[in-house]
Amino acid sequence: MSRIGKLPVHLPSGVTFKVEPGNVVKVKGPLGELTQKVDTDIKIIVEGEKITFERPSDQPRHRSLHGLYRSLINNMVNGVSTGYTIKQELVGVGFRAEVKGQVLELNIGYSHEIHFMLPDEIKATAEVAKKGANPVITLKSHDKQLIGMVAAKIRSLRKPEPYKGKGIKFVGEQLRRKAGKSASAK
Repeated sequence: MSRIGKLPVHLPSGVTFKVEPGNVVKVKGPLGELTQKVDTDIKIIVEGEKITFERPSDQPRHRSLHGLYRSLINNMVNGVSTGYTIKQELVGVGFRAEVKGQVLELNIGYSHEIHFMLPDEIKATAEVAKKGANPVITLKSHDKQLIGMVAAKIRSLRKPEPYKGKGIKFVGEQLRRKAGKSASAK
């Protein structure tokens, strides 16, 4: 058995779970609603506040799908009940971020501003704590896959470089730094 696939998913209060025809799962909670199509080979069993998943055989395909769909459904349940937050830090002189509605405006060292359109499911805030501190972008959403893709796209606009660490990085991320050229001894 898959160690992840055999774990049950617990439904918190206020979250409804429904399996529709075609093995389409709908999860609705206080923060939103998510749907996911599950492979027809994976059997979903709902017992009160507990959801379990069963696979028909030990084929490699069934084993991999077993853990995958359990993780996706667990992420959906956690998302609609508590939500997900990702913080990104802009490291560099003159780097700024501003949120206007669903548009994220970034000044990240290019000759022009970058206007990044955010999906409707994501709420963003940009804050500067003090003078000299790096600006921080905070993304919040109930969809873990979507918030991860958007955060990765924002980071790809200016990846941190290894010498000075300038760029967009996740808060708490450890960057691998390189030593620059050193003067030769004469």
